[in-house]
Amino acid sequence: MKFTKMHGIGNDYVYVNCFSETVEHPREAAVRVSDRHFGIGSDGLILIKPSETADFEMEMYNADGSLGAMCGNGIRCVAKYVYDYGLTDKTRITVATGSGVKTLDLTVENGKVALVRVDMGAPVLEAEKIPVDVTKLGGAEAQKDGARRVIGETLCVNGTDYKVTCVSMGNPHCITCVDDVDGLAIEAVGPHFEHHPAFPDRVNTEFIRVLDRGTVQMRVWERGSGETWACGTGACAVAVACILNGWTEENVTVKLRGGDLNICWDREQNTVFMTGPAETVFDGEIQL
Repeated sequence: MKFTKMHGIGNDYVYVNCFSETVEHPREAAVRVSDRHFGIGSDGLILIKPSETADFEMEMYNADGSLGAMCGNGIRCVAKYVYDYGLTDKTRITVATGSGVKTLDLTVENGKVALVRVDMGAPVLEAEKIPVDVTKLGGAEAQKDGARRVIGETLCVNGTDYKVTCVSMGNPHCITCVDDVDGLAIEAVGPHFEHHPAFPDRVNTEFIRVLDRGTVQMRVWERGSGETWACGTGACAVAVACILNGWTEENVTVKLRGGDLNICWDREQNTVFMTGPAETVFDGEIQL
């Protein structure tokens, strides 16, 4: 199988051009290629495929082989791949994902894509659609209304109470503030969030610290992959959560371990825009 290793600010995936390659068992392939000791090493596998509803389709698998709906960093790399490798000459493309068709604007420098702006669509805030089982939250009986939003609510995780805000950007996110992002023992606490009974589909968890009205620091524990250096949908969810809680303005720089993303929530259009880089690491071939 021929592949290309790419990353968006450290969130790395193995990409396969399914216009010319066939991956018969993608779940097993994702586990194999993601292994950082015995495989290629990545946060998962992304297949670039033909689409009947968009210019391209992105089919994403996490490192544990589970199917993912959407990856903000991953989709920017899809845009870079299809332009740089000559599958399109357009600087505005559409990509079908598990959470709908996304529109991407490409910034080209010296014939290669340097930055990608992604229309991530509207954030989903209703608990039952994220999904969040509000009966597992602390507080009043009113929380049993699944249509309501989870903003600054109490969630007990492994014996500790956290204030959380929950958002879906195509996949579920739980955002909570911590005093020390860098020193957080994320490997210890992350799995307890991921598998908490409040999240029937598991959850991605963002641990954040607000630096100022326009800047937020975050680390992320992704369901199915563990800690990654970046998460595009997570950065979008963080920006939305910060705006909802009144901590930041509507244009936010989110500082992740792998780099920065600019997130803008246009409240009038109810659309989140994400802008960030995409990088090609190397091309290769692996026997599966």
